[in-house]
Amino acid sequence: MSKTTVHVLRHGEVFNPTKVLYGRLPDFHLSELGVQMAKAAAQSLAGHDITHVVASPLERAQETAAPFAAEFKLDTASDVRLIESANYFEGKTVGVGDGALTNPRHWWVLRDPVTPSWGEPYLQIAQRMFAAVQAARVVAEGHEALCVSHQLPIWTLRRYVEKKRLWHDPRKRQCGLASLTSFHFEDSTVVGIDYAEPAAHLVAMSATAKNAKGA
Repeated sequence: MSKTTVHVLRHGEVFNPTKVLYGRLPDFHLSELGVQMAKAAAQSLAGHDITHVVASPLERAQETAAPFAAEFKLDTASDVRLIESANYFEGKTVGVGDGALTNPRHWWVLRDPVTPSWGEPYLQIAQRMFAAVQAARVVAEGHEALCVSHQLPIWTLRRYVEKKRLWHDPRKRQCGLASLTSFHFEDSTVVGIDYAEPAAHLVAMSATAKNAKGA
């Protein structure tokens, strides 16, 4: 029986002075604090048996993967299945009390929170993420892999694996900046899930953690 662990990492804090929901938009990079978060996460796995590093193609994910690639002397692969979810509100501000959510012309998009109506279906997100994690498991079989992705896809994946309903309250996600959600496999079957926040001390300094406009 082959035992493999796939760590799924949320990227670090993003430089987002305009406070938009950046989604899949290009040219959103890690902030200086976000770079520190990525390094702290990489240091937390120093000494682990990481043999494969793969990330969402978005800049913030690739930049978060960089210290892992350096730590384990690996190249960073790219997998579009790890990308952020599509969202109608991409490029708009959506803060409480301001932005797009207060404009009645956008309210029709909020009609169905289960699918959801404003973005990529949760089931589609879960299935592509699970396929990406399984692909990483195959490459790193018998060792460990690291996948860098985004908050909603990671949380949706976890709920899917745990056989929980996919629609949820976003305020209750357990997926902080630069957090690790680790899936432990025996052959192709998930037998355990762990969660860690190696950059929690840095996240406490982050305005993004308190008022996130993207993931």
